[in-house]
Amino acid sequence: PEPFNLLERMMFKRKKQNNESKDVPAAEENAAAEISEEKSGSGEAHRNISAVGVSDPSMISRLKRGLSKTRDILTTDIEDLFAGKLNEDTFDELEEILITADIGVQTTMLIIERFRKSVSVRNVISSEKLKETLKQEILKFLPEKPESTAEPVHGPKVVMVVGVNGAGKTTTIGKLANRYKSMGQTVLIAAGDTFRAAAVEQLTIWAERAGADIVKHKADSDPAAVAFDGVEAGKARKKDVIIVDTAGRLHTQKNLMEELKKIKRALSKNTPGAPHETLLVLDATTGQNAVSQARTFHEAIGITGVALAKLDGTARGGIVVGICSELDVPIRYLGVGEQIGDLQDFDPEAFVNALIE
Repeated sequence: PEPFNLLERMMFKRKKQNNESKDVPAAEENAAAEISEEKSGSGEAHRNISAVGVSDPSMISRLKRGLSKTRDILTTDIEDLFAGKLNEDTFDELEEILITADIGVQTTMLIIERFRKSVSVRNVISSEKLKETLKQEILKFLPEKPESTAEPVHGPKVVMVVGVNGAGKTTTIGKLANRYKSMGQTVLIAAGDTFRAAAVEQLTIWAERAGADIVKHKADSDPAAVAFDGVEAGKARKKDVIIVDTAGRLHTQKNLMEELKKIKRALSKNTPGAPHETLLVLDATTGQNAVSQARTFHEAIGITGVALAKLDGTARGGIVVGICSELDVPIRYLGVGEQIGDLQDFDPEAFVNALIE
């Protein structure tokens, strides 16, 4: 059955359209800044930062900054809502607030159901305790710790990175390479996106920033051959980690999925057990479309984790909860800024605390 009546659906649609229109200038500004930064090849992106967890104050600050728009929606509206009398209208309004943050309709309905029961059983009435109870109910939809990925018995760890064009795959690879380097590991990147114009050039810039080697072929080369050669080169150079980039045409195109399967087969032929991690990069600004993309990629090639990019400057941070709830795929990384150090491990408690203050 429909979860909304006609009036509620109209309110939701109008509010979502307003949020999308507000996000456009910020997204364009971020894209322009990234292009300018790549052209200049200078600035803070050149600095390698130490490997730190989200318990580090600076990383928590970045996470809060990245979730600021979502937090403004959730925290302000929820505080106003809980300041009044708790009744049926309260739950209806809370449902709309959570959906506006892109947590998803089905997940929101489950959260509201559990929140309602928890409040009733514990006789919670104060606004602070109501907010804390809501945070605990949301936290239940997030895994305690992301599942660990397979580690190679011998030789380098091979990480295959997939995602549609424009999701932030190139920048995420650069940030990921920087993370491994910061932990004292040597990294090689295989530039397997040979079809998109300037993809190899952009990846080369990020590899230089991260201090990683790169293997690349001519434009329109066979991506599987690039992946195979990248692993061979990584072995010969005794690298600890090999990150394989892939093409990212629209996920609705079947040939893309077949191509990714081919790359995966090439990697497993070269190194048994490879890829040891298959990381899907999703654009947080796409909202519920990100869930559909994750489902499609997972069904085709089997995703071991998700890196959610562009979490800065979006009012859709709730999509993290939706992905964890609707798919059996862990969130592994959050991209909370444009600099090379703005990629952090996903910590459920830190995320929920940054989402709702």
